Amino acid sequence: MLTMSDINCIKHLRNEKGLSIDKIATTLGINWRTAKKYADEDVLYESIIKPRKGMMYEEKWGTMVSDWLFEDEKEKQKLRRNNLQLFKELQAHDFKGSYRTCCNFIQEWRVQHDSEDKDRGSERLEHPVGDAQVDFGVMEAVEEGKRRDIRLLIMSFPFSNVAFYEPLPSENQECFLEGLKKLFDKVGGVPRKIRIDNLTPAVKRTRSKTEEAQLTDEFLRFQLFYGFETQVCNVRKGNEKGHVEKKVGYIRYNFFSVPPVITGLEDLSDKLLAFSIEDQQRQHYRKEIEIRELWEEEKNTLKSIDTPGYSVRKEQSIKVNPYNEIKIDDHDLHIPKGRNYIKLFLVLTWDKYQVVTPDGEIIAEGLRPYMNKRKVLPWQDIFKAWRLKPRVVEYSRYRQYLPGRMKEYLSIPSSHLRKQRIEQVLTLLTRYSLEEINEDFYKHMMADQSGEGDHPFDVNWNQYDQLGRQGGVEDDREPA
Repeated sequence: MLTMSDINCIKHLRNEKGLSIDKIATTLGINWRTAKKYADEDVLYESIIKPRKGMMYEEKWGTMVSDWLFEDEKEKQKLRRNNLQLFKELQAHDFKGSYRTCCNFIQEWRVQHDSEDKDRGSERLEHPVGDAQVDFGVMEAVEEGKRRDIRLLIMSFPFSNVAFYEPLPSENQECFLEGLKKLFDKVGGVPRKIRIDNLTPAVKRTRSKTEEAQLTDEFLRFQLFYGFETQVCNVRKGNEKGHVEKKVGYIRYNFFSVPPVITGLEDLSDKLLAFSIEDQQRQHYRKEIEIRELWEEEKNTLKSIDTPGYSVRKEQSIKVNPYNEIKIDDHDLHIPKGRNYIKLFLVLTWDKYQVVTPDGEIIAEGLRPYMNKRKVLPWQDIFKAWRLKPRVVEYSRYRQYLPGRMKEYLSIPSSHLRKQRIEQVLTLLTRYSLEEINEDFYKHMMADQSGEGDHPFDVNWNQYDQLGRQGGVEDDREPA
């Protein structure tokens, strides 16, 4: 079939250039009849809606299959004939068509038959002002040169398309409630309704056909304190909170695509708040108005926050094993002289723990074990890749994660010397971690510098360290 540009060319050659049909067919390499059709006949619009054709529609076979399907609809599912059985019955009546032809007709009949009783389409829903959706997303950041898994609690507002984020170390009940509390402070109010999935910290029994979902006692207490309503999604129905689900991917691709360097969870929380405020400066994807204006309208509908805020803590009685140990977050922690007390209590917040006697004396306290959980970056693999392409170090995504001395040591402009230093560090990585190499830098690195000789681009490390201690801003590069 020719395109409109081809047809236009044929018309032009015929009417403007005066070429014959034979000449047009030869020039364009098309059939003479095709050239004649488009050169001398009017080009009319052809409808793409065609009447159904084929033996299933033009002969008796379609009517027979339809009658059989109507009969089977009245029977139980296990008594209904399948496609193969219907095809064999057609063949018994001298049907000459293929099995695929029969199946296609049956599939089309069933779709049309079902549509008479049920609308297969979805209805576009309007999100009420002041309603929020909440969900967790797992992200990754780099702290002190090591990877750290972040449980990011996200609260989104579908009406205005605004979202706020709070990084947490875990998804337990204390972290979840503390995260909601901090999100309320960032939002500047409390949503009227919050939609969640079946999170273990909030839901102790999922929804069934006869009963609604049951919330945990602590979450109910938290809900009553702030005065919001909770809507729990059906099991395995994440689409019921699709807005916050999309925000998980949005923040991952726009903020965590390269794991950010952080100094702690508070630092990351501040950066995410700045991102949320900046993100409000764009236009709404459907309402064609700036998100910031919609958020100002929605923010006025939120409930005010009571002060002081809710105290998120968990208290429980504990037993000390014969080795003076207790288990917290699946970790055994040693409690000195823990066996000397008949009864002890464990007080947990989202980030800390305390072991308290019945008299109120705190005999042990500290950070919860997951607060210090880190994963070492695969520096050996990274340095092996850098060894093949030394120039890439300056632009590598991993350069920002290097310790201070190592970053300066590999910033030398000479690619030849940079490759030598990469190989030197790679050799040391078989025995030491990168942090140990950076800490004992002079011991590990400078001992092998005698062979290189003086180089105009080398670094005066004594001056570099002195500037680091004094907080100076002077140029630390000068001839060795």
